[in-house]
Amino acid sequence: MSPAQPPARDGGRQGQPPSHDGGRQRRRIDAHQHFWRYDALEYEWIDDSMKGLRRDFLPADLEPELRAAGFDACVSVQARQTLEETRWLLDLADRHSFIAGVVGWVDLRAGDLRAQLAPFAGRTKLVGLRHIVQAEPDDRFLLRPDFLRGVAALRELGLAYDILVYPRHLPAAVEFAQRLEGNRLVLDHLGKPDIRHGEMQEWRRQMRALAASGHVMAKLSGLVTEADWRAWTPEGLRAYLDVAFDCFGPERLMIGSDWPVCLVAADYGRTLRLVTDYMRDRPAHEQDAVLGGNAARLWRLDKEIQA
Repeated sequence: MSPAQPPARDGGRQGQPPSHDGGRQRRRIDAHQHFWRYDALEYEWIDDSMKGLRRDFLPADLEPELRAAGFDACVSVQARQTLEETRWLLDLADRHSFIAGVVGWVDLRAGDLRAQLAPFAGRTKLVGLRHIVQAEPDDRFLLRPDFLRGVAALRELGLAYDILVYPRHLPAAVEFAQRLEGNRLVLDHLGKPDIRHGEMQEWRRQMRALAASGHVMAKLSGLVTEADWRAWTPEGLRAYLDVAFDCFGPERLMIGSDWPVCLVAADYGRTLRLVTDYMRDRPAHEQDAVLGGNAARLWRLDKEIQA
């Protein structure tokens, strides 16, 4: 875990472009992917429509895909809500230098949060935590006092928090962010807009409200799986990327693949090209930010990538 520090923006000074490291392109970081050893009970959410995901997905599977796409590192995100998952991902990260960070899980509602995190002291690749809020029956789960208290404690522990929700949870997420002004928060998958049915108006309104909290960042990930898996096109998703850039700006967005989940709709390279092609005509400093610089600053990954 790293010492607490708010996320720097625009290379540390508002309005200034991030550093290009002496003219060199910043390292590219996939800000959201998963690993697992498939078990039917632990991954029961992988139904018959996703049966291609019913196998192991490990670093040896991802690394060649990541390198071929021109990326240097990734941040691995929990898929199981167990402490063993966090330990396992950190062990993978220790053995594979391209895994620059881990967003793990602990029970944020429990009164022994510090005790749960104690075994991970010194594990600098633990950069954040996540709870699978989208699966909770209470649409206002984020606002439960015990959960708010746990997430608030992450500020002084130097850990960010990933918000995983569906659009119906976004009003609660807006209030959640307003109550946690000092925390580093990250919205996964742009809040999973209902792209299949073309729903945008209410989602756009909630995105704008969430982005008004300047300490919230967002991942450009998971869009291909919210669209029609077989018929989606970059042109059809462009409007959703437009909203993201309009609301958050390039200084608060990060590219992510959501591999291997993305494979139900596109291969790894095509998934990332959705964003890299969209940004092709944008200034170099904006591309550097979204494609890796923002992730490096949010989670302080530069030292891990260089290790």
